[in-house]
Amino acid sequence: MPFKMFKNTVLLFVLILISCGSKSKDGLVQDDKTELNNELIVTGANQTDAYLPLLKGKRVGIVANQTSVIFKSDKKTYTHIIDSLLALNIGVKKVFAPEHGFRGTADAGEHINDGVDKKTGMPIISLHGDNKKPSKPQLADLDLLIFDIQDVGARFYTYISSLHYVMEACAEANIPVIVLDRPNPNSHYIDGPIMEMTHKSFIGMHPIPVVHGMTIGEYAQMINGEHWLKNGAECELTVIPIKNYTHKKPYSLPIKPSPNLPNDVAINLYPSLCFFEGTNVSAGRGTSGQFQIYGSPFLDRDDYTFKFVPQPNEGAKYPKHKGELCYGEDLRNHKTLNMINLSYLISAYNNSVGKQEFFSDFFTKLAGTKQLQQQIEDGMSEKDIKASWAKGLSEFKIMRRQYLIYK
Repeated sequence: MPFKMFKNTVLLFVLILISCGSKSKDGLVQDDKTELNNELIVTGANQTDAYLPLLKGKRVGIVANQTSVIFKSDKKTYTHIIDSLLALNIGVKKVFAPEHGFRGTADAGEHINDGVDKKTGMPIISLHGDNKKPSKPQLADLDLLIFDIQDVGARFYTYISSLHYVMEACAEANIPVIVLDRPNPNSHYIDGPIMEMTHKSFIGMHPIPVVHGMTIGEYAQMINGEHWLKNGAECELTVIPIKNYTHKKPYSLPIKPSPNLPNDVAINLYPSLCFFEGTNVSAGRGTSGQFQIYGSPFLDRDDYTFKFVPQPNEGAKYPKHKGELCYGEDLRNHKTLNMINLSYLISAYNNSVGKQEFFSDFFTKLAGTKQLQQQIEDGMSEKDIKASWAKGLSEFKIMRRQYLIYK
């Protein structure tokens, strides 16, 4: 398998500190324990001594967004990796931006046009616009590509789909890919139905569970190792691993990874509440409680007393049930989940007016199977539904082991 892993013990912070454009952390709450873990963890991007020698004299492209940062020595301020590499005279030629755009403010699924970064003048090529896979002309003037995006560990979060297409395009063009690894905030468990390939889409490209328990670097190795790229191709891959990290270590994202995942609670609830995107129930888009609340005008107001009214905001220009009073549940004070919780979905279905209108076709794409909708409609319990996942999850865990970098 053509990948290399670099492990190093010395950080060249002097190189990082000369970078331009400092910012402070954005909007994610940490407790003391998580703050301590964040202090100890060193992301791939911060290990400049491991990858700068690979970039010298090369024409470099970067897949990046607002999360692609290098932390300074205080671990609280940072510079964008593009600013840092340009300050170090690395030949960065262009940026490829995933869903939500380079600045991370676009709506989910929104078509994003190519553009130019106002700060650096760097061309920005959208991977969520006219093409999701870099074209040969877009790669023609590059010697290698860096992938540095913060993921949240859910199959339907499309950054791993962009990773697939980037690796595939680079394999076809004989261009190496360097993945700067970052922690997965949902890596402490594995759960959900395995996606059936008949339901393949951009929100689910591979036969994996909803929550896969891998970092994006480990996942890149799985894409290569399982020959998921077109025609079984393999990409020349280098992963710069995280230091002082295990899958069981809590990690609070210092920058929100997309507009509707504003804090740790939303990120933890996302794998459970995202199923509502394929129903007539709102998952809180158009409020300040995105993926921390859910509700609908069609839920029984005697059973659901929490109320909210979705209105357009950043990342939700046209929210579901805009301007309508929704009844539902507030989960903002929930305890951290260590599994997918189906009780919200099952309860909402059972207490919905007009059950025949509850599910949309999009639900099957999210679930990766038609079976989950059928099971809920048939009145199966959460326990029995999860029992049907057991064999697939067991087989996935065995496959997953060979690609792990961290315990």
